Order: sequence, then C-alpha cells, then structure tokens
Amino acid sequence: MTGAHAAPRSAGRPGGRELAELSGPAAAELGPEAIVVLPVGSIEHHGPHLPLATDLLMADLMSARVVAAAVGAGLDVWRLPALAYTKSDEHDWAPGTVWIDADTLLATLRRIGLSVAATGARRLVFYNGHGGNVALLQVALRELRRLAGLQTFLLNVGVPAGPTELGFGIHGGQGETSLLLHLRPELVDLSLAAPAVPEHLADFERIGFGGAPVQFGWLSDDFGSGGVIGDPTGASAEEGARIAADLVDEGVASLAEIARFDPRPPAAGEGGAA
Repeated sequence: MTGAHAAPRSAGRPGGRELAELSGPAAAELGPEAIVVLPVGSIEHHGPHLPLATDLLMADLMSARVVAAAVGAGLDVWRLPALAYTKSDEHDWAPGTVWIDADTLLATLRRIGLSVAATGARRLVFYNGHGGNVALLQVALRELRRLAGLQTFLLNVGVPAGPTELGFGIHGGQGETSLLLHLRPELVDLSLAAPAVPEHLADFERIGFGGAPVQFGWLSDDFGSGGVIGDPTGASAEEGARIAADLVDEGVASLAEIARFDPRPPAAGEGGAA
C-alpha cells in the first residue's frame, strides 16, 4: 500500500474489510487511495423457483468475494453493508416485491455518498445486482462527483444468457439461477422452473433490452411469463461456479483500473508520452 495511511482493520476478524465493523475514528483514517464498495440489490419477484432476495444475494455475496480477492491482490478496498430496497416497480404487481421510488433511491444514494466522502476515501463503487437500478445509479455517479468530489463508478453483476434464451435471459433465467445454485442452493427449487422466453420479440432488430438501440418501458408481467424472462431449466451449480469465478476475475481487474483512474489530464512531467 502506498501513501502515509496504514489500512485499518475490521474489528470482527483479522484482515476483514467490512467498513461497518470499523470504529468511527478508524473509518476517518481511510486514505484517499481507499475504494469503498456499496453492494446494491433488490427484493423482488423472481418466479417460483428463486427467492425474492436473488439480486440482493448476488450483489452481497459476489461483492464480498470480489473485495476479498482485490485485497489479496494488494488493493485498498472496503465494503459497506448491502442496500436491499431499491427501484423494483416493474415487479410491483407481484406479492413479496418491496421497493422504493426513484426519488427516494436517488436521495438515499446521495446521502450514502456524502457520508463516504466524510471519510478519507475518495472512490465509491456501486456493485449492482438489479438491472432496474442502472439508470438511477448512473445519475448518482454524476451527482456524487459534483456534490462530494468523489470518483464514482458502477459495476454490474453480469450473467450470460443461456443457449435457449435468444438473448432474453435477463430475469430469473439460466444465468441467475445457476449463480444462485452455486451461492445459495438451498433457496432454489428447480422443480418449479419453466421456460419463459419472449420468442415473439426476437424478430425486432432495434427494440430490446439492455444495449439495444431502442429501449422500451416494460413491466415483468407484460410478457405472459409469470414474471420470468429467460429459461432457467438448463441451470446448474457448475455453471454458477464458472460465472462466479468470472465475476471475481472481472471485478478485481475493474477495481485495479479504478484504483489508478483519474479523468483529469496529468500535470506537466507526470506521465504521458515521452
């Protein structure tokens, strides 16, 4: 570790990196090179085969693995307790979904970021497990850059679509189900899994989810699929272990870049082409 700050330790265990386990004075000792990771999940319907906490579990458990591996690689990374209640209004129709509106989530993220800025840490990373949060998290990145002077970043728990999903495995499908079979197998009931791929949308070349050129507003019961969008029937714990390993590798590589990232041009004599 560089700089004059020695990394404090979590009170709960040697070498722990849970920020909430520090004392207040210890948190104040975090150096400007410290990276604080906030896992962001959701509590929402994921079909009959997965728990309501699927996105929360992915963000929470995978961020813990990523942070531990990053610390092992020599990075100064700390983890906040996960944020569970977020913007899941696309699943409002489904009992068990617990969500907050956009204004409340943005205000919460703003307040958390300002609190992080009161420590010595200057980098904040949202580690997000729920696609419905992405747009607001991107807004929060800019707000906290402006209001708190933090370097702010967003990492998403990305899971691949399965071969039968036509690229539509975005909610309760093969990837998420496999990852949960690896992380918390006792919470998954594959006997209740069923294909729910919106094949009628496959012919649309421009309108779609995620990175499609044309985005559309949707609710998870729009597709006649019981709220699942994907095909979880091919899920396996083995695939979940591979996904988790890839997420750790990607997460550590991303945090390594975050640790040295600065959008400002270097001062004269500081790097650049010879």
